[in-house]
Amino acid sequence: MAGVRIAVVEDEPDLREVVVEYLRAQGFDALPCPDGAALDAALADDPVEAVLLDLNLPREGGLSIARRLRGLPDAPGILMVTALGEPTDRIVGLELGADDYIGKPFELRELLARLRSVLRRRRARAE
Repeated sequence: MAGVRIAVVEDEPDLREVVVEYLRAQGFDALPCPDGAALDAALADDPVEAVLLDLNLPREGGLSIARRLRGLPDAPGILMVTALGEPTDRIVGLELGADDYIGKPFELRELLARLRSVLRRRRARAE
């Protein structure tokens, strides 16, 4: 999956940097986005195949962003990443279009496995 564009939408700078560097080391083209506006700017340049999307973001929340992403003609896969652990939060995120969900704190290898799964399912839908 080398060169696959992944947006990492996370407002915590240290976590965002760790995830971006890890994904780049795995061969992904990981784009750091601190919020929805940065994601929109990244999408204006080129589409992404998946978005790691924090649920609790400043200004526009992850649920609103997920809803917008699902409305795109070539919607990316969405992996919700959040510290909110209530089942209701997970259910709403999945109902609004997230392909998968992982809670914080998370193991980077699990994040990678879930991301690859989201990408496989997205590609299968496109066929």
